[in-house]
Amino acid sequence: MAPDSSTRMHTTCCVVGGGPAGIVLGFLLARAGIDVVVLEKHADFLRDFRGDTIHPSTLEILNELGLLNEFLALPHDEVRELSALVGDTPVKFADFTHLPTVCKFIALMPQWDFLNFFAGKAKQFPAFHLLVKTRAVDLIYDDAGTGIRGVRAAGENGDVTIFADLTIGADGRHSIVREKARLPIMDLGAPMDVLWMRISRQPSDPPTTFVRFLQGRMLVQLNRRTYWQCAYVIAKGGYDEIKRAGIEAFRQEMLELAPHLKERVNELKSFDDISLLTVAVDRLKQWHKPGLLCIGDCAHAMSPIGGVGINLAIQDAIATANLLTAPLLNGTISEQDLAKVQRRREFPTRATQRLQVVAQNRVIRRVLEKRNQPAANTSLPLLLKLMNAFPVLRRIPARIVGVGFRPEHIRTTPANSNVRS
Repeated sequence: MAPDSSTRMHTTCCVVGGGPAGIVLGFLLARAGIDVVVLEKHADFLRDFRGDTIHPSTLEILNELGLLNEFLALPHDEVRELSALVGDTPVKFADFTHLPTVCKFIALMPQWDFLNFFAGKAKQFPAFHLLVKTRAVDLIYDDAGTGIRGVRAAGENGDVTIFADLTIGADGRHSIVREKARLPIMDLGAPMDVLWMRISRQPSDPPTTFVRFLQGRMLVQLNRRTYWQCAYVIAKGGYDEIKRAGIEAFRQEMLELAPHLKERVNELKSFDDISLLTVAVDRLKQWHKPGLLCIGDCAHAMSPIGGVGINLAIQDAIATANLLTAPLLNGTISEQDLAKVQRRREFPTRATQRLQVVAQNRVIRRVLEKRNQPAANTSLPLLLKLMNAFPVLRRIPARIVGVGFRPEHIRTTPANSNVRS
């Protein structure tokens, strides 16, 4: 759908952001018969270096929607346990095979495939409208200047004004919605950033996710079949120092962490082949104001630890649909309704972020601090020794990562005669 110059539209719900939270929420609302417009600033979902982990909690939702088998027919990899190399010692620290879910594994799939799947399903509903190449630039306030009445956007063919009973901010950690809404943010801090890159993959490489800790450095490799999506963890603000050392020094560090890459590290021709992800952990003190609700990373930016950000955002979307479908259908949506979503989702957000901050400060920070120190004792910490010795302990982190706190379930029902022929 491509609006013409200076288009004015009216809808029940306008969702800003076509990421996991926005697309899943748009699907659920349209499925219930609610007119919804989703704004996506890009032409498609084909962007690299996004979260690729579809956790058991999300797969459970797909099963409740009757979409699981079709989804799993898409190319993906399945991870039933998480392991790492600490120095040269293998460690297993999460076992998903005992989870009380239909799928006892994490599915690794490029996020664009996940989004294309849900967007395709959403387009079957006449109430769903996806506007690509349409970037939100401002919010429309009411006459009192306190309530939100919609969004002003820049479209491919001109300005777009969208009036809505409810506006949803789902446009990520760099959200224009929460900036324009002037919602106060609580910054929890992060001691690290991440360098993302791709390196070709060969059949002789490790079959799935590869994690390595070695003398102040950490590397994660995600299997994308024909290439590795690599995440090299660095100290916060340390990218300039790495660039000053030069690309050859960086290639050598990559090779030390992943010797199986061999000459393929030379595929990194320059730092132009590397993308910096500035890690942030924060959350809004209040997720809403009259006519506006923020969810996903827009409400709470997550650390990449555990890969839980995409799944927490989807859980937000499900809770939003469960709690707001009835008042949206009845035309009675109020700020009290929006506050219910925050009350429902704030505990799992706080609990997850608390664990991420602990992991950042007690594990990642300590690892990174060893970078410029002499070679240290590489013996395993006691907790990892216990997990290696007692497999039952691996179920605890698997439950936290795979299911999370207060998992949501589908409570809404499809509207009658609500599918395009």
